[in-house]
Amino acid sequence: MNLIADFWNGFLKQNRDHKHYKQPPSYYFCDNKKDADECAELVLKGIKQASSPSVWWFQKNNEEVPEVGNLAIVTNWNGEPKAIIQTIKIEIVKFKDITPEYAFIEGEGDKSLAYWKTVHWEYYANEMKEDGESPNQEMEIVCEYFKTVWSGQHLDKKTKDTEI
Repeated sequence: MNLIADFWNGFLKQNRDHKHYKQPPSYYFCDNKKDADECAELVLKGIKQASSPSVWWFQKNNEEVPEVGNLAIVTNWNGEPKAIIQTIKIEIVKFKDITPEYAFIEGEGDKSLAYWKTVHWEYYANEMKEDGESPNQEMEIVCEYFKTVWSGQHLDKKTKDTEI
């Protein structure tokens, strides 16, 4: 049983206008179980509406920066699909220029800029240390704004409604 493929197929059954889309990438946010699971729940609740990977990460991994319209499947730490998101805006912003408004939209912790800077600095430091690099105030961040477009809860509710 492939949870990701089943989840995607559930989405396609209820969203026929996306039938031409290929299955998008799936991933979790953060680098540990507690935070990844918490972020997945925040996405489901519509609280987390942005993500902030570093431009460094995209360059290091030879990955393309997301584009407006892209879909992705958000999972928990264990790889269980929780939601499908769609990128609605991309901005490249220096770490030092992240705003309180953006930190709030990202939706983590107390949603403050101070919290955002602390946890993201630690995250970037951790991802870069293996390569002997470290974050700095001038480093560029990919501010990816997204909306949650579907979750398995849609499928569960519809199934329950038809069973009654």
